[in-house]
Amino acid sequence: MREDFLWGGATAANQSEGGWQDNGRGMAIVDVLPHGKNRMPVMEGIMDYRSLPQDTFYPGRDAVDAHGHFKEDISLFARMGFRCYRFSLSWSRIFPTGEETEPNEAGLKYYETFIDELLSHGIQPVVTLCHFDIPLALVEKYGSWRSRRVIDCYLHYCKTVFERFRGKVRYWITFNEINMLMHLPFMGAGIRFEQGEQPLHVKYQAAHNELTASAMATRLAHEICPDYLVGCMLAAGSVYPYSCRPEDVWASLKKDRENYFFTDVQARGEYPAYTRKMLEQEGIRLETEPEDFRILKENTADFIALSYYNSRCVRADGQGEASGGNVFASAKNPYLECSQWGWPIDPLGLRITLNDLYDRYQKPLFIVENGLGAVDRLETDGTVNDDYRISYLSSHIQAMMDAIEEDGVDLLGYTVWGCVDLISATTGEMSKRYGLVYVDRDDAGNGSLRRIPKKSFEWYREVIATNGACLRK
Repeated sequence: MREDFLWGGATAANQSEGGWQDNGRGMAIVDVLPHGKNRMPVMEGIMDYRSLPQDTFYPGRDAVDAHGHFKEDISLFARMGFRCYRFSLSWSRIFPTGEETEPNEAGLKYYETFIDELLSHGIQPVVTLCHFDIPLALVEKYGSWRSRRVIDCYLHYCKTVFERFRGKVRYWITFNEINMLMHLPFMGAGIRFEQGEQPLHVKYQAAHNELTASAMATRLAHEICPDYLVGCMLAAGSVYPYSCRPEDVWASLKKDRENYFFTDVQARGEYPAYTRKMLEQEGIRLETEPEDFRILKENTADFIALSYYNSRCVRADGQGEASGGNVFASAKNPYLECSQWGWPIDPLGLRITLNDLYDRYQKPLFIVENGLGAVDRLETDGTVNDDYRISYLSSHIQAMMDAIEEDGVDLLGYTVWGCVDLISATTGEMSKRYGLVYVDRDDAGNGSLRRIPKKSFEWYREVIATNGACLRK
């Protein structure tokens, strides 16, 4: 393992920060994502959040109050030996409506203090500019990313933070899991479908605008500071054919293409032939500007960030028991065990995915999310014995190390997802915990928010201290 490998953890403002009305912050997507049965229809963009009952609980508004506990959290990261911390900025904390000429100084100052605290502990910030986040005012006024007007708002926001944090931040990610737009359009990009719209057309138009914005932001970052490294990010996980039937193999190839479309554009700089043909067959004509495709070609990502939780499996006939796996539909793989939420556990799949991505793009990779959601029990003596999480993380880190040491994959770093317990993005639950640090809060929003290191906390501290060597014993 390289000596400068970036071990660390990851969270996101929309799932951990809270403080939704502090420092002049405006409303964002997360503030209208409900807990309970209505959450998925809202995230899918088929239910209007404005029609929700008045007593609806919105768990992301307060989350785990990382906004008020950041110094304590960063101190815990330092105890584990983090070399980096991946987090996101809340866009509406800096530009409350997204259209202000001048930023909200209180919001900028908060993040500056946050970043300085990381640096004081020797922890490099890895900053996601847009993690399922957009000012709600831009959703209401322009329909979010379906409008090119939002590109200008995004670039103004990017320019502000690129200039403000020059010399303090090196690693940037333009959009978190950009391909999630195709699966959960409202959660991923603020897209709510109107009656009579063709959803596929709307999604690809929003995708084009986000991809163009990403390339423009990459160009802007390099102009402001040539040392900036700007990455794209996808929700990754190879799709296996259920069998060696050619139909299953073909189905898996098509599913992989759906997943790789965004990264093909961001890493290679042009629309792949398969997407161009699909748009033609569907009769979709995107609204573009003449310069868009030159901008995409000339401003590709410096590295490819990815989340990996599980692989997927597909049957061409659509049969077979379905398994969980984030929001991606999957046939049940009979060779894999599943988590409490039905997600297949496949560490070798991580090695396969890393090789697939590196073979495809020949750019440095960065695992910025990997973790296990599980129900943790706080014992009477104040401990959390999460051996199941240690087992999951250990097997995946070993597979990652194999990809580096045996396959030659160029990997910048690895950050455990939800290093401090946070709100689940898909379910809105607190009980679906990922952290190495337990947070005293329940699904109804009750609890002291006290931070309690789990057994995995000390385990990960040793992994970092030995640069992974302790896993090879």
